[in-house]
This record gives sequence, C-alpha cells and structure tokens, in this order.
Amino acid sequence: MSRRAPFSPLVANADGLDAPPSSTDALRKRMAEVYGVPEASLLPVRGVWHGVELVLRRAVLDGLMAFTGPDTPELRQLARINRLVRGDGGVRIERGPLSTEQVRAGDKILVVDESDIEFADAPSLAAQAAATEGLVILRGLSIAYGLAGAPCAALIAAPSLIAGLRDVLEPEALATPTIRLALSALDPSRAQANQNRIAQVKAERARVAAALGAAEEAGPSVRLRLADKNATQAAFARFGVAAEFDADSARIAIFAAPEINDRALAAMGVASDRARRRAETIRETLETRIVAQVDLDAEAAPSIHTGIGFYDHMLSQVATHGGFALTLNCAGDLEVDAHHSIEDSALALGQALKEALGARRGIARFGFVLPMDEAEAKVSIDLGGRPYLVFDGAFDAPLLGEYPTEMTEHVFRSLAQSMGAAIHIAVTGENDHHKTEACFKAFGRALRQAIRIEGEALPSTKGAI
Repeated sequence: MSRRAPFSPLVANADGLDAPPSSTDALRKRMAEVYGVPEASLLPVRGVWHGVELVLRRAVLDGLMAFTGPDTPELRQLARINRLVRGDGGVRIERGPLSTEQVRAGDKILVVDESDIEFADAPSLAAQAAATEGLVILRGLSIAYGLAGAPCAALIAAPSLIAGLRDVLEPEALATPTIRLALSALDPSRAQANQNRIAQVKAERARVAAALGAAEEAGPSVRLRLADKNATQAAFARFGVAAEFDADSARIAIFAAPEINDRALAAMGVASDRARRRAETIRETLETRIVAQVDLDAEAAPSIHTGIGFYDHMLSQVATHGGFALTLNCAGDLEVDAHHSIEDSALALGQALKEALGARRGIARFGFVLPMDEAEAKVSIDLGGRPYLVFDGAFDAPLLGEYPTEMTEHVFRSLAQSMGAAIHIAVTGENDHHKTEACFKAFGRALRQAIRIEGEALPSTKGAI
C-alpha cells in the first residue's frame, strides 16, 4: 500500500462550512449508508494514514510489535512514533483493490487502503471487513470526493476491532470544518454528480492512456514509460502537468476536465481534439442544495430531480431539445413552497451553461419557435453575455401539478441572468400545460441552435463577448 500525496481530480466545494454544526455520529451514519456497512463497523478518521496509525497503536497495546508494508516515509515515521520493529506477522498493510482470495487467513491484522476503489472495476471488501476479524478497510475521501485539503476517511472493520480502536483514538480527532465538508461531499444530492465525475475521469484516463501509449492505473492516473526523464520533466513543468516521476516512468494525474488532461498531450507533442464543453455548478443556500452538470457536446437522457414533477419534465424538455446532457439534483425547502427550488435550479442550470460555453468562440450565438397543438411559443436568444428577458404571455391556471405557472417567467429571467443571455419569449394558446411546455421546448430548440459550433471565430464584431 504505497501511499503517495493524493491527486484530486474532483474539486471540493467549501460552502458546507456554512452548514449547522455536525457531529462525528452524523458523519459515521452517513458513511455507513454510503459504504453499505453497519455503523458499529465504521470509524471516521482523519485520513488514511491516521487510520493506519490507529491500527498500529492498537497493535502495540496488543503485543503485535511487528508489521509488514512498503518502505515509505509515512510508515518509517509511524515506526519511530510507535517503536515498532519491521518483520513478519503482526500487521500487514496493502494498497487495494484486493480480491477475497488475497486476504490471507494467517494475517493477524490486514489493512487495505481502498482510496482509489471508486476508479477501479474491482469490488470493495468493505462488507467483508465489517464481518471479518482482523480485516481493516480504509475508504478515503481525498481522491474520489476531492477532500485532499481536509483529509477524512472511513475505517471499516469488525465491531470488536472498532471498539478497540476507539480506545486509542485521541479526543476531537476530526475538526468540525472537516466533518462539515465530509457531510457536504457525501450529501445524497451530490451522489449522481459524483458518479458522473468519476465516470468522466475513467473515460479521460482511457483517452489519455491511448493517446500517449501509457498504462491505465487503478486510480485516477496513467503510468508513462520515459525515454528521457529530464526532457519530460521540463515539458511537464512548462505545460503545468501534475505528475510524479520514478527512475524510468511518470505517473500522470487524470482529471474530469479534458482541457486539463490535454496539457499532458501537448507536453508530449500529441494533438488533441476540441475539448468537451462540460461544467458543474454547486449551489448551496439555507433554502436549497443543488448540483447541476452539463455536457454541451453529448446527448444523453436527462437526470433531473427537483422534487417538483412537472418542473423536472420541463427541464428535461430543455436538455432533450437543446441536444445536451444534463444532470440536476435539488434538495430544497418544499415544505415552504416550490419557489426557492424552482428559482435556484434555474440559476444553477444557467451558471453551468455559462461555464460550459466558456469564451463562446465558434458558437452560432443566436437561436430561434415551436407550435404545440393550439399553443405557439416563439423564443429568440442571444448568447452575447448581456442578460435580458422579455416575456409576453399569461396563464389562467395557478398550478400545473405542484408547479406554479407564475414561476415560468421567473425561470427564464433566472436563466437569462445566470447565463448572460438575452431571451425573448412570446406564447399564445388556450391550454396552460401546452403553453408552458411549448416555452420550455422552444427554449431548448433555440439553445440548440445558439450553442452549435460553426467555426473558430468569436461571433462578435467587437472581438469580445
């Protein structure tokens, strides 16, 4: 289990620091839910190496003075702290993933670091550890959840061993900000977005490995064999590539954003296709928690959960007719009413679209209309960076399901504001369901035209948007 300084392809959001104080018990409960083990089999710790140190403290007290593991600075330091002597037996430390067959019956304590398991195809041994004496699994949040700046991990073992480790755990082992950040990262509203990011990292890992002729690793990295180490180090430094070097190879960190990974390709003189226009927005207030992800260059079935069925349907229309992939999860104060969830979801979606568009170079910029039975919606849009809304339409029905029709204009005003777009909408008809749906569909169609890549030029005579 050679443990290096963790790469973090995912970016943590520190907004959770504004959340109400959270206890270690709340974190233990949430971690147990995420990893599918009983709470009695899990102990939150201050990162993977803190978990290893606790096991070695327990080993000292129990007379297991010897341990085996990789010769790393971390383990040498722990050996000095705990006055342990390297040798056979006692505690064995490995880096996962491991199979069930690799868990030897002769081990007194086997510690497996599964910090990279989310990026591997192998299953976790967490459930087995919860029911097996002497097997310890460590699931760190630094890599998969982007918490390298606030190390936190779950130590999973049989309840009897967990009880023994609590006896050697120092008071206030986890700082309150770390607990808050961990709970925020593990919040159910972020689960789908995190799965999407991990899938993007794995896809990027395969792309970069193929382009460089490198080997994919179990975690978010590839291993590149070097012909000239010094030249490669200089090139990587020039292009800002995150990598670690051995005698004859480089371990290159892989990120979810293609444009970051393209630096490694450029450093090695490999041409890259146009970077995908992707973005993620995390919006947290006292009223809502929202994660929105868009990929303007991919079409996929939308995944939208706002708690308001009709609104989910409308935002799905925007993504489907806009021709882009959209994942949006909102946990809002629906016990108050739907207003905050609807407005904040529109703001988060608009911000994600704005970030995905980037400099807006090469886009068509303008988009235009849609009839739906007796209703007709006319939508024109300008992605020129200046927010403005003109909405001409009225609704008689106050509600469509749990969706207030008065919010339709507000949704498009929020989108115009956060996207930096001028949006003009005119809708006529008799059926308010048809009129509302026509607005969202027509907006999606207008957006499809406006975000389409037509070349490389910036679509402005001013030379800037």
